[in-house]
Amino acid sequence: MKSYTRYLTFHTRKRKEIVPITEKVEQIIRESGVREGLALVSAMHITAAVIVQDYESGLWQDMLDWAEEVAPEKPDYRHHRTGEDNGDAHLKNLLFHHQVVIPITDGQFDSGPWQQIFYVEFDGQRDKRVIVKVIGE
Repeated sequence: MKSYTRYLTFHTRKRKEIVPITEKVEQIIRESGVREGLALVSAMHITAAVIVQDYESGLWQDMLDWAEEVAPEKPDYRHHRTGEDNGDAHLKNLLFHHQVVIPITDGQFDSGPWQQIFYVEFDGQRDKRVIVKVIGE
């Protein structure tokens, strides 16, 4: 079994943003040479997430609105007593999760008809990393 690791770096323009990354992950899978296996795609920050979802901007806004309802950006989180102002971003990460594992079949992301991979930022405007670890044969 072989493994292959690459890192992606993001610096979003907005504090909250959804970034399509399917093409980048598919390129990494091709570079890995793995024909059958799995790829872990994981945000390396606790205020960001990686999801598999539909490539549709209305849905993206619905997801961000929903997350805002559940974990609103407000000044009274206990976390803010440490001098931080991103308590909501930590909670939003819990809603979306920080990683996905995707199947690789015949050397490519074996996805459903609408499935795409996205990096979701909740506390952006600074450098953040995502690890892509491909394992298989």
